[in-house]
Amino acid sequence: MSLSAHDAVADHFRWIDGHADVWAIFRDAEALAVVVTALAEPFRGTGVTAVCGVESRGFLLGAAVAVELGVGFVPIRKGLGMLPGTKLARRSAPDYRGIAHTLRLQRSSLRGEDRVVLVDDWIETGNQAAAVKEMVEQAGAGWAGCSVVIDQLTNDTHRDILGPVISLLAAQQLPPQRKSAT
Repeated sequence: MSLSAHDAVADHFRWIDGHADVWAIFRDAEALAVVVTALAEPFRGTGVTAVCGVESRGFLLGAAVAVELGVGFVPIRKGLGMLPGTKLARRSAPDYRGIAHTLRLQRSSLRGEDRVVLVDDWIETGNQAAAVKEMVEQAGAGWAGCSVVIDQLTNDTHRDILGPVISLLAAQQLPPQRKSAT
């Protein structure tokens, strides 16, 4: 019996000290392959020419989805990480932890004829995805939507702005957090 993407995520997901942990998916080759294929599938044949991913898990998933789709990968850096050349930058509204990130994209990585999908592990506020979309459009490229492992997007305005947000699981499908014994 083959593993479904839903099962791969559910089987490998853990709450650790109150934080959502999807890192175990990356350690299991079969689970990772199934998740990457499932993230790519909704955008196969849609004219996507590039995949964006926000560091850090978005780098790993996005690059793998780009390979799966046979297109290039465009990294979105946070903060001051190395990214040579002219950059586009946006400061996101605060994320779920209340942190506003400066996101940067290498300007030469996108062209007007590109159609871009954002891949990430989790979407909650949609603030980072909205900032990425603005940069993609500023570069003159088209936006195809988002493909994420877990969707907890609580901002309906962002859902409308971001276009299709395809997910493998809704946050409500995750196991509940357990109180740790102290």
